[in-house]
Amino acid sequence: MENIGMIVNLRKPEAVSMAGKLLQWGKDNGCPFLLPHHEASALTTAGLDDEQWLRTVKLAIVIGGDGTFLRAARYIMGTDIILHGINMGHLGFLASSRPDDFEHDMGNILNDNFEVLERRVLKCGLYHDDSLLHKIYALNDIVLTTNAIARLLRVEILFNSNFFCEMPADGAIVSTATGSTAYALSAGGPIIPPHMNAMILAPLCAHTLYSRPLIAAEDDCISLIPKGASRDITLTQDGQLAYEVLPGDRIDVRLSRSKKIRTVNLPGRNFLDIVREKLGWGQAFR
Repeated sequence: MENIGMIVNLRKPEAVSMAGKLLQWGKDNGCPFLLPHHEASALTTAGLDDEQWLRTVKLAIVIGGDGTFLRAARYIMGTDIILHGINMGHLGFLASSRPDDFEHDMGNILNDNFEVLERRVLKCGLYHDDSLLHKIYALNDIVLTTNAIARLLRVEILFNSNFFCEMPADGAIVSTATGSTAYALSAGGPIIPPHMNAMILAPLCAHTLYSRPLIAAEDDCISLIPKGASRDITLTQDGQLAYEVLPGDRIDVRLSRSKKIRTVNLPGRNFLDIVREKLGWGQAFR
């Protein structure tokens, strides 16, 4: 594997320290890492401008937590760059490698001893009076919520333009299979392996007895339309970027056909192993 890049969470000292170790390891093993200008400047090494970096890099090591991985996914969206994360955060479903294993894992990567997992992303259109305001892509989820304290949001939900229900809740999550272990899991959603082409609709604290998470197929379109008079409504993209939403606006969410995020799947480390390790699945607690 040639032309390996690096993306670093510069706000975490431990991530910066890990990046320094990896840069030194790369020098010792004939594997120079390519850094975007911002990271390179902070780590006092040579870097590339964004356009050149995105054009040159084939695989990028992401050093940080899942938040850093999501930022990296937005950065490389629309390219064929493969991502692999070294987890300096907490759970680490996306950034799944441990810092102590980096030499072993890098050996596998340099020898092309890995598989590539293609993760589907959400394509979200935010419409006002049928005019497109924003086109949004999300690897994990999009979340519609009200910002007012203890104020319910009434959300009309359509499946493939057909009315499904009007749900009183704190909000609603539409998630990818990758995002099933993120916010949707906290809302009671199912865990779905990331290779599956599916979406999850999960209500947030719904004020009903019938509202349950639903799984949608890869060709389905889920539409969310906030009702009422509240103008204090927000749509968030992967928990990082926010957009103002007005009552009556329509949010169409489907799986993108053209954009995917490609990630490293190392030998001997599958999704269920990560679930068991990160969530303590099947373990007894005192």
